[in-house]
Amino acid sequence: MSPLSPVGRLAATVDRLSREVRAAQAEAEGRALIELAKGVLVARLGCGPAQAARQLAELAEQSQVTPLEFAVDVINQAARDRMSEVTDAFLAATAAAEAEKAEQAEQADQQSADSAAVRLRAAESGALAADDTQAVADALLEQALRPLGAVAVAIWAAGSDGSLTLAGSAGFSAAEATRWRYVPPDVATVARRGLTERAGQWITSLAETGLPSVGRHQYPDGGRAAVPAGTGGRIHGVLEIAWPQPLPEQPPQVVRQVEALAELCAHTLETYTPPNGAGPEPRVLPDAAELMDLADGLHDPALVLVPHLDAAGHLADFRIQHVNNRFLDPAGRPRAVVGGALLLEAYPMAAGDSELFRSVERVYATGESFRARRMNLTALVDQVPLSAIADISISRHGNAVLLIWRIEDETARLASLLQHAQRLGRIGGFEENLLTGEITWNGQLFDLYGRPQTSTPVPLEELAAHAHPDDAVPIGRFLRTLLHHRRPASAAFRLQRPDGVTRHVRVVAEPVLDTDDRLLVVRGAYQDISAQHWTEVALAATRDQLAHTEQQAVERARLTLQLQHAIMPPAHTPLKVPDLQVAVRYRPAETEQLVGGDWYDAVMLPNRMVLLCVGDVAGHGIEAATSMVVLRNALRGLAVTGAGPGQLLSWLNIVVHHLTGGVTATAVCGLYDPARRTLRWARAGHLPPVLVRGPEAQPLPLVRGMLLGAVAEAVYEEDEVQLAAEDTLLMYTDGLIERRDRSVEESLTHLLSSARLSPRSLDQHLDRLLTYSRSDTDDDTCLVGIRVG
Repeated sequence: MSPLSPVGRLAATVDRLSREVRAAQAEAEGRALIELAKGVLVARLGCGPAQAARQLAELAEQSQVTPLEFAVDVINQAARDRMSEVTDAFLAATAAAEAEKAEQAEQADQQSADSAAVRLRAAESGALAADDTQAVADALLEQALRPLGAVAVAIWAAGSDGSLTLAGSAGFSAAEATRWRYVPPDVATVARRGLTERAGQWITSLAETGLPSVGRHQYPDGGRAAVPAGTGGRIHGVLEIAWPQPLPEQPPQVVRQVEALAELCAHTLETYTPPNGAGPEPRVLPDAAELMDLADGLHDPALVLVPHLDAAGHLADFRIQHVNNRFLDPAGRPRAVVGGALLLEAYPMAAGDSELFRSVERVYATGESFRARRMNLTALVDQVPLSAIADISISRHGNAVLLIWRIEDETARLASLLQHAQRLGRIGGFEENLLTGEITWNGQLFDLYGRPQTSTPVPLEELAAHAHPDDAVPIGRFLRTLLHHRRPASAAFRLQRPDGVTRHVRVVAEPVLDTDDRLLVVRGAYQDISAQHWTEVALAATRDQLAHTEQQAVERARLTLQLQHAIMPPAHTPLKVPDLQVAVRYRPAETEQLVGGDWYDAVMLPNRMVLLCVGDVAGHGIEAATSMVVLRNALRGLAVTGAGPGQLLSWLNIVVHHLTGGVTATAVCGLYDPARRTLRWARAGHLPPVLVRGPEAQPLPLVRGMLLGAVAEAVYEEDEVQLAAEDTLLMYTDGLIERRDRSVEESLTHLLSSARLSPRSLDQHLDRLLTYSRSDTDDDTCLVGIRVG
């Protein structure tokens, strides 16, 4: 933009006028400080205003400082307030730094320190002269915070409900300030942290905390400070300051300077009223007199507390302004002794382990109500600590705090617990005086007997008349032990109530004797044990049924095992075929309940062929065993037709498909021709046979064939293998190799490695395979082997 253009000239004019306004504002604030210093000199020297002005100019010239800087020094010496302490600390720190610097830098540092003192007093003057909180924010940013590197400031007013209202801000955009005009209670923000942390929050980088705050998008990586603004122990709001860059750890002087500015904001926030639409509707807070009337109308003990400040204006204690007529002191002291005393004088232990005083202090500071159950209240009376348990409620009303407590009566609480225990346990107590005949029942016992509480209790001697006739003997034994032998006794019987209901009851009683061992009183209790009785009956029936079921299961397993052993005995007679060794093994399941449907067969057919087969019916138990018998016998019968193994499995599939119960099975079937030394075989979803030839063991190539019973009709592919002398062929069921933690391929590899080591005898070979089997499924196993001679 050209400076000679109309827009450039307008911008230059606006900039010049802004500088003049700021200079005029600074000059006005300086004049206010100089006039205040003149007033101090008039009071101290007893002179007139003109003489005080001349004296101020002369002293400033002698001190080689400007009249404004000397005026601030005079005000600090006269005030000795928080602002003075901050200024002194800042000057002391600057002086310490000057000792380490060169002489030419000392004068610049002194001017910086002096200007800092002027800034603080100028900020105070501007804030006090401002007519609203927004003007205070502008004054703080320009006069005190920009020299510290800050770019924005927000003054938050704290509501009694824990909410925050943006009372004033500077350095943030107008849209951002509008968006953040109100923060509801319990929303975590930087200002909220500053409100809850009494020491304030100093954040190096806003991005590291993840907390939302006003201007977060303007200064995302900048540092923040949030310091509570309070006076006299009461927090009115929070002063939040923003820096554009990450904030390093600040020296104590700067921290104290910010705390002094926060205290300055607190004086402004004392009279702040949120504008319309900024948060909830303001409440009309009662004064102390109205709060006393409110306390007197409560049904619980209540105290009205007002803050008690020390000489420096800090909160030191709370005075008990009023106690209501229901007030009950934990130590039993009268209300007149407690009323008017300081809280820590009346209850000095409240400043120790108890959180009472800290809770009252926090409620007064923040305005957020506090409630707690079963808090320990301890009073110190005659140097003896007396304690009580109470429910506490604390709330702030105006400048006073209402403390309500409800002391728990331990005796009443224990009685209530006992009553509830009797009700839950269905227990009724009684006491019978044998001399006067007076009988006392509690309400639970009347309910147990089904009698109104206005009726006459039943004496122990008439107990048999209210019981089932079959229980007369145990009741007589109970009364004899209790009344004659004078010993505690108990009995269980069936109580017949007037409404026709029968309850199972247990009575327990003990005698009470006088000094001469005469029986005076009998006391005891009845308990309704009907639920326990019927539970025991149900458990007994369940145990009987379980025992019967277990017996049935054992019998079924025994029958299944007998059936399986009858069809396939573990010791099988060897099949005699010229130039061929045949051996079979059957290993039943270790658990009888898991007896399965594995089967095998090795038989010489009429056409001089040898039928070799193994199979596995899905499932366990007697159903699997009977299905196995059907399949084994059916295959043996079909084989005499002279059909090949593929055709035999097709017919066997029809048989399985039409069995009831949806039975499925796997099988491998082979026909060995001794004359040609060939084996024709087929499979139905089963693992293929293993051929051991010399040092090698390999499964036969797979042929297609689905498991038996899956479909009504199925075709099974055949294959033929030529065997040589010393060849060994193995057929087996999955119980030989199956493992829960290994795949079938891994288990088959282990079987092949075991089968390669072929002993001289075929029986030894099969026994070795069973011995070194790694199967862990506890399933039964069938193994058929042939060795060509």
